[in-house]
Amino acid sequence: MKKASKLPQGVRAELVVFALVALVSSVSRGSADEIFSDDSRGGKLHTASGFVCPAKVATFERDAVGERDPQTGAVYCVYSKLDGVYGTVVLKPLRAPYNARSSLSGAFEETQSTGGRMIGEQMTKLGSPAALDVYARTYETARLSDTHYRVLFTGAAIGNWAVELTVEYADPRDTGAQREFLSAVYGAAGAQIAAGMQPAQQTRAH
Repeated sequence: MKKASKLPQGVRAELVVFALVALVSSVSRGSADEIFSDDSRGGKLHTASGFVCPAKVATFERDAVGERDPQTGAVYCVYSKLDGVYGTVVLKPLRAPYNARSSLSGAFEETQSTGGRMIGEQMTKLGSPAALDVYARTYETARLSDTHYRVLFTGAAIGNWAVELTVEYADPRDTGAQREFLSAVYGAAGAQIAAGMQPAQQTRAH
């Protein structure tokens, strides 16, 4: 059983808002069983992309998988760890060149409307052994003494799929955990999605 968060109620509400929005807005019209299949290690294989949502990523445990947008074919995996830290993975099929800033603009606007303040934006390298070019933007949503509550949005294209991660965490307490989560997910996505790509797609991805 997971321990209850010791954060003040107002801060907890701020931290979980995006996880709740993702879950509520992602109610599927179809069954997750039609989109994901079980693998031998307890993971959920997204058959269209080849990406596996494992039962655990670093110190994060998987809470749910499902269909985010039936019209576009976008799907999600939601993860959490102790003390109210959340990670959401979204896979979106691409039908045009990927622009992370544009794709994530709705999430940016929603964060800003609830008081989030952008504190950083950059391109970074994530994943191993083949590092991916990943767009990242960070918002600060609250502050309590020396603890900063933040939301990190990231996005990268792998072949015909966009892989977008959102992590809600406390800095400096959870900064190492969020980096480990991002590196593990993008490393796995780079390998698993690329494994199912045609040679021409692999050329375009690098």
